[in-house]
Amino acid sequence: SAVGRGPEVPFRSEAYSISAVARGKELRLTLSALDPAAGPPAQDLVFRFGMSGSFRLSPAAELPRHAHLRFLTRENPPRALCFVDPRRFGSWRLGDAWQPERGPCVVSEYQAFRENVLKNLDDRAFDKPICEVLLNQKYFNGIGNYLRAEILYRLKIPPFEKARTVLEALKEQEQERRKKDPSLTLSKKVKLRQENPDLLELCHSVPMEVIMAEKPLLDPEHSDNYAAFKNWLQCYLVPGMSSLRDRSGRTIWFQGEPGPMAPKGEPRKTPRKKSPQLKAEPEALSPKVTPRASKQRRRAAAKPPKSEDKEEEADRPRKGRARGRRKVIAAPALPEVPPSVRRSRRTSAGRGKGETGSP
Repeated sequence: SAVGRGPEVPFRSEAYSISAVARGKELRLTLSALDPAAGPPAQDLVFRFGMSGSFRLSPAAELPRHAHLRFLTRENPPRALCFVDPRRFGSWRLGDAWQPERGPCVVSEYQAFRENVLKNLDDRAFDKPICEVLLNQKYFNGIGNYLRAEILYRLKIPPFEKARTVLEALKEQEQERRKKDPSLTLSKKVKLRQENPDLLELCHSVPMEVIMAEKPLLDPEHSDNYAAFKNWLQCYLVPGMSSLRDRSGRTIWFQGEPGPMAPKGEPRKTPRKKSPQLKAEPEALSPKVTPRASKQRRRAAAKPPKSEDKEEEADRPRKGRARGRRKVIAAPALPEVPPSVRRSRRTSAGRGKGETGSP
């Protein structure tokens, strides 16, 4: 699309197939011509999804908003496989190489993932709290914000316990278990792990619960599926849980004590019940309107603002609020009076020369 940030894909073919393989938080697509002799060579693309990226199959005449890359089918009417990314945090790059700084996948490469963590506990990365280390894709490729909360909650591990403390204890337990009974069969080992899973095992099994569900849980477009996902959650965004921001600015949900490395400040409690007024009348929570804002609102009501192109605005990256800019405290639909007009009003009032023109 015109606003897409990814590179142009140098692949043109009248008939081709798409295959995919995932590794942690990355997905590799391979485009292959159906007739290799007449078509172009295969092309690989590796995607990262950011916070809002996904793939969607839709009619070509009804493309979803923010469809930044599109693969058209030959059927009639045609459909399009779209890479949709409203926030544009996602990306794609040409070639088949995974990012080199990402470790083995927690789902598809579990044994390699486990070994990669346990043999590198001397790394300074493990000096941080366990909740922060779980987002380090060098060691926990595939674990994100909601998964780390669910994993730590199930094991009752404080999120701000030192990562090395947690994982070295796990390593010692594994060594003791081998010493006690070195003759354990594979089936008995699997049974023991299922009954008493450790942190690294849950890093594999908890994502698998989401992947192997009968319906795709992470699908906000289908309210029934998304409701099932919310019911599956035990900690993340669940009413009654506490939350704190870690040093990277991400919010971690938990229950009980946060741990010895917690940042300063009291944890916030997630309300057990949302007020119905929040949904029905959000305007009721607005701050008190000052006399000046009230006058501005009456003037603006006589001349409503022009409508804006919401889609184009959403596609542009949002800029931070300018430092020192005042926030309008009247109704949100009303425009802010330009500073030059406010100065003009004050000047005219001081001189007693009558009313100023409307903005």
